[in-house]
Amino acid sequence: MDYQWYPGHMTKARRMMQENIQLIDLLIELTDARAPQAGRNPDIDTLAKGKSRIVVLNKADLADADATKKWCGFFEEKGFLTAQIDSRKGSGVRQLKPLIDKACAEKIERNKRRGIVNRPVRAMIAGIPNVGKSTFINSFAGRAAAKTGDKPGVTKGKQWIRLNKNVELLDTPGILWPKFDDQEIGKKLALIGSIRDEITDAQELAVWLIRYLEKEYPDVLENRYQLSQIEDKTDVTAIFGIARDQEVDQAVKTLGQIALRRGCLKAGGEADPEKAAKTLIDDFRSGRLGTITLEKV
Repeated sequence: MDYQWYPGHMTKARRMMQENIQLIDLLIELTDARAPQAGRNPDIDTLAKGKSRIVVLNKADLADADATKKWCGFFEEKGFLTAQIDSRKGSGVRQLKPLIDKACAEKIERNKRRGIVNRPVRAMIAGIPNVGKSTFINSFAGRAAAKTGDKPGVTKGKQWIRLNKNVELLDTPGILWPKFDDQEIGKKLALIGSIRDEITDAQELAVWLIRYLEKEYPDVLENRYQLSQIEDKTDVTAIFGIARDQEVDQAVKTLGQIALRRGCLKAGGEADPEKAAKTLIDDFRSGRLGTITLEKV
């Protein structure tokens, strides 16, 4: 499946960011710790050229801690300040205040020399859909300052939010970019929920995820689903209605095993691969599979 999603409001959002970038001192970019590089819109580097930058790896509680640490080092080598947080629980959010002070130290000092005091730092929050920007803002502000949701596209327009006397935030809608040259990026974004489920292929995503997990996290599927307890693995494809002599990808067989273990069956005992795929993806997104990062430095 060709993963593309760039509705009209994203064009408008990009234009809005471009028009407002000169108003800000700092750009805080949120990315999903499970796909830190795939989850970064390359347009933001162009839009924010010359601005102080902080890259925040959100949902770090769901990601592989060792991988997150390495990704922070990767971004810091590129000159960004970094933080890893869980905005839902507020974990790590407090470290943002000193980071903002550090990122804007020259600007603040310059203002003091000019006799400008108590001018708040203006920061733009940017990131792709469903990365948790609104939840982060609410956690940072300590109040319900921004609308939140578990689907991409909740924030439709810009919102200026006064966090305290020192910081003002400009919240912006999540924007993807018009074309994914690498379809692997599209799959990762779909798995973390940044592309609407209605336009994705759950079975294709599940098979990709199974292949990745068996390579990078080989014990995860067994720990979650106890696949070794299935007595006749050689015949698991039969529940998909596939002939025994037909060559079948191992990941498809594994999806069939998951269907058996989780009771994802249609009437008559035939496997329901769509239901099994959605079960696997939901287990990944919720962290029930464990802490997993979909790309390594």
